[in-house]
Amino acid sequence: MHKIKELYSREEAKKIKESFWTSFGMYMSPIPNADGEKVTWVNYKTGIRYLFFRMEATNKIAQIGIEIANPDEGIRALIFEQFKEFKAVLEAELEEEWIWDELSYDENGKATARIYTEIKGVSVFKREDWPELISFFKPRIIALDSFWSSAQYGFDLFK
Repeated sequence: MHKIKELYSREEAKKIKESFWTSFGMYMSPIPNADGEKVTWVNYKTGIRYLFFRMEATNKIAQIGIEIANPDEGIRALIFEQFKEFKAVLEAELEEEWIWDELSYDENGKATARIYTEIKGVSVFKREDWPELISFFKPRIIALDSFWSSAQYGFDLFK
């Protein structure tokens, strides 16, 4: 039996992804952040320009991580170094080791630094994979928030 490869138009793909992130956001909305406040988990605000907690899901992979997108190479490197200072605290909160990539490029070719983890073999386009995606993202975004609740003050100079 051959597996039929599903192909989606750009618009269909966009709608499916939006549907997943809307579902994830609704699932997460009752959960307060580490400080007991309401938070938009899907579009998490770190309070620092060019510093993002990103979640991404494609037809092959899911990733969550910290993205340092400051266009100034020197500042980007300083922020990455500051995260290294907090590495033990971050990994204790996450309860796992993540990939530390000092030079990465986003989908637009812009240089970034990333600290992330991923799972392969899942697809945002398969509704049956959504529970696995949610189970991957949920504890990690909550752990990132918990880490950030205390560590953010160590990054105030980058505000």
